[in-house]
Amino acid sequence: MFEQTQIQEFKEAFTIMDQNRDGFIDKADLRDTFAALGRLNVKNEELEDMVKEAPGPINFTVFLTMFGEKLKGTDPEETILNAFKIFDPEGKGHIKADYIKEMLMTQADRFSQEEINQMFAAFPPDVSGNLDYKNLCYVITHGEEKD
Repeated sequence: MFEQTQIQEFKEAFTIMDQNRDGFIDKADLRDTFAALGRLNVKNEELEDMVKEAPGPINFTVFLTMFGEKLKGTDPEETILNAFKIFDPEGKGHIKADYIKEMLMTQADRFSQEEINQMFAAFPPDVSGNLDYKNLCYVITHGEEKD
């Protein structure tokens, strides 16, 4: 299901989340992970809902299986890239941020202003106001920026 390098990355993520190092991720581990990321006051119900997604205690095998199920519906990088290329007929590899914002807020499944803000916080436009969609597609499908 995953390449060896991906499994290693998931193992590192699991180890970071398993705050008490008992080999399982539970509500306390999730709460501590959120706190480490700066999100305090996570509701108990939210943590319970996350833990309930697993068929039982969340060890590494269950964690990996859950990620596999979540990622199963993810489009391949080429598909996402081709969708962005529609907005880049000259093939420059970037799109004006204002233009993509307008398209996302007015077409099809419209983004809210909050969703636009989240996207640009995660993938800010460059100083010229361009969004590097090739890098964005890579991050969406691989989880990290190219070197």
